[in-house]
Amino acid sequence: MDNTPIDTAATQVTSGLLAGKVAFVTGAGRGIGAAAARLFAREGARVLLAARTEAQLEAVAEEIRAAGGTADHVVCDLADAAAVRAAVDRAVELYGRLDVAFNNGAAIAPPGPMDRTREADLDHVYAVNLRGTWQAMAAEVAAIRATAKTGAIVNTSSVGSLTGNPELAAYAATKRAVNSLTESAAVTYGPEGIRVNAIAPGTVLTEMLREWEKSSPGIVEQLNARTPLRRTADPDEIAQAAAWLLSDRSSYVTGTVLRVDGGMLA
Repeated sequence: MDNTPIDTAATQVTSGLLAGKVAFVTGAGRGIGAAAARLFAREGARVLLAARTEAQLEAVAEEIRAAGGTADHVVCDLADAAAVRAAVDRAVELYGRLDVAFNNGAAIAPPGPMDRTREADLDHVYAVNLRGTWQAMAAEVAAIRATAKTGAIVNTSSVGSLTGNPELAAYAATKRAVNSLTESAAVTYGPEGIRVNAIAPGTVLTEMLREWEKSSPGIVEQLNARTPLRRTADPDEIAQAAAWLLSDRSSYVTGTVLRVDGGMLA
């Protein structure tokens, strides 16, 4: 009888949703992005984390490595096209390929009516949420095409992109544009075997939500009252949806915007 101990960590990696894949994650220093980076590593991926704040990236990457995963990080401002391309190229330099990407990084303007939104804030939200996502996808498609040949990309949208939003008009508008960009990319790159989807989270307990609550006290309670599950989501719950869409288990899903909203828009 063979009494050799089973390496459970190795077993998890070989059987994970993303086993053997290289994943690139933006906005990975905190919130949904950090939760996704941790989850993707647990599911067997080698992960490159990207965001603007190096200390946050280092902390998450070290946590992943301490748990037995493979992770590194790169500082990247999504509003900087050259930095975005360099970050994606870094994944290939480190791991030799790129299989999947989760474009989660985003910016938000101070909540309030659209006529009070400053032009500089609008420009920044556009530069990060739409142009940054566009540039990241272009670089990711090129990297996947040159290395793994086929793969998947998921963009983070928002339920706010699917309805009017009196508090976050600029954010919602750019996220609606991300939906369109996702659909266009899906029909463009589908023939090459590159799937592109988006997730539209509802109310998620992130730093962005906490900041919104500070400026608009009671907003979380209001949003939860509109949500059939009557609660906010944990960032890991959103990451789980992204992991599935990036995995081979969703191999016939592309061009969709998946609501992960607790039923808010049901």
